[in-house]
Amino acid sequence: MIIRRLQRHQVVVDLVIALVIGIAPLAFDIHQGRFSLVVTLGMVVALVFRRLSPPIALSLVWATAAFEMLTLSGAQVSNLAIPIVLYATAAYGSNQVRWLGLLSVGVGAVVGMFYVVFARVDVFGVTHDIASIDDFVKVLLQIGITFLGFLALLGLPWVGGQLVRTRYAAQESRDAQLVAEREAARAEGDAARAEREAVRAELDIAIEQERTRIARDMHDVVAHSLAVVIAQADGARYMYRSDPTSAEESLTTIASTAREALGEVRVLLGQLRHSQGAAPQPVLSDLEKLVEQMTAAGLSIDLRSSGTPAQLGSNRQLAIYRIVQESLTNVLRHGDTRATVDIVFDWRPDDLNVVIASTLLPPPEFDPSTTPSHGMVRLDERRGGHGLPGMRERAALSGGSLTTHQGGGRFIVRATIPSTALTQEVRLR
Repeated sequence: MIIRRLQRHQVVVDLVIALVIGIAPLAFDIHQGRFSLVVTLGMVVALVFRRLSPPIALSLVWATAAFEMLTLSGAQVSNLAIPIVLYATAAYGSNQVRWLGLLSVGVGAVVGMFYVVFARVDVFGVTHDIASIDDFVKVLLQIGITFLGFLALLGLPWVGGQLVRTRYAAQESRDAQLVAEREAARAEGDAARAEREAVRAELDIAIEQERTRIARDMHDVVAHSLAVVIAQADGARYMYRSDPTSAEESLTTIASTAREALGEVRVLLGQLRHSQGAAPQPVLSDLEKLVEQMTAAGLSIDLRSSGTPAQLGSNRQLAIYRIVQESLTNVLRHGDTRATVDIVFDWRPDDLNVVIASTLLPPPEFDPSTTPSHGMVRLDERRGGHGLPGMRERAALSGGSLTTHQGGGRFIVRATIPSTALTQEVRLR
């Protein structure tokens, strides 16, 4: 049997009701026989357990009522425990106990009717004398009225308990719905907060990518411009006595390059400071100007193209421009500027292959007493530079790849950039 947990005030109420039902017979001068004390005790114990354990209470009521009828005891005040227990079975019992309580209502009404009509005829003055049809009808009426009386006495408390049970169930359902609504609102709030955090994280990533792009562009612009300025300044220093006109041209190139670099740096710094929109970026059509600038800086460049050019996105055009710019800058700083730099654009159906081939400087003669000249450092011997990694990153962000290798005194940069519209272009920003 399952014992329910009750609050203290509920236990007190049940004990008081049981005590009242137990001592009530003492207030009436009614002699019920020698078994009345046993019946009263059984009913009182059933009342004590009516909410603690409705099955125990129902069993005690049935056992006590059966004992009462077997001993032909008369009705007494403690019999009020029967409807109270039936109410408890409907209100607090399990589904099985509840339906056993309903079954007890029907069986109790039938048994009680037979007990009163045939065993204790003195209770309601029922007579069995049948001398005519009228007497038979009266007996049937007495039986019917007695049955209905017991049915109402036992059934109404059970119905009341069922109504209370339904009300409690409805209240629990409303409470559960409120809890579910609160949980849903909390979950919705958590989802909204997670969405805001995701948006914030995406914004932070975008900002970081933008700063990385600006830093990359800053490196390309400054490195290229300084390489041109250094080369022109070195040339002007050696030519200003023998060929003043060439020295003047070199100084003009230095001034022009410095102004362009200053303008681009100002744009990049303005983007970094004010989060402005991206300024116009170089595209493939600007390569001619780049070649002219690098030629003026002292390089010999052979730019060729084969195949049918395809329409590329601005990000891919910028990547190609920066790769060519960085390669030419490296040649100007570390390669043999007397040899021709070959730049080949090979347009294929699905991609564009860009090959930049330059001549390496011969290795310097080993002299322990001197240090190598800065112009004799080979590309693959530099440490800590960002040029080649930056080119590889640009190619990868455009959906392509970049490789470098050297052989036969040549240093070759090969970039493959997708040119089909089906390839999703990765934004550099």
